[in-house]
Amino acid sequence: MATATKSKPATKTYIPLDDRVLIKPTPSEEKTASGVYLPEGAKEKPMTGTIVATGPGKYADDGTRQPLTVKKGDKVVYGKYAGTEIEIGGEKHLIVKESELLAVVEG
Repeated sequence: MATATKSKPATKTYIPLDDRVLIKPTPSEEKTASGVYLPEGAKEKPMTGTIVATGPGKYADDGTRQPLTVKKGDKVVYGKYAGTEIEIGGEKHLIVKESELLAVVEG
């Protein structure tokens, strides 16, 4: 009698196109500074995160690629409604154009 073997699902790699970046948002606060736990509906949508992957850059008018100014591992601030939310491995991520990023967090 043959037995079925479970194979691991293939790990997918997401590579953003052109001047887009893939961001893993910073988790939102579970409780306030005074110790009150927040219900899911009262939590603010995070506006900071870490860049997980970057695209190769946008094409200029002369046909050359313009490299991005941000890189993998940078902590960034983005607009509240920026980008497209996707789920990777059960975790939420954002795909955002570099022009939608507001700042790089240093230190």
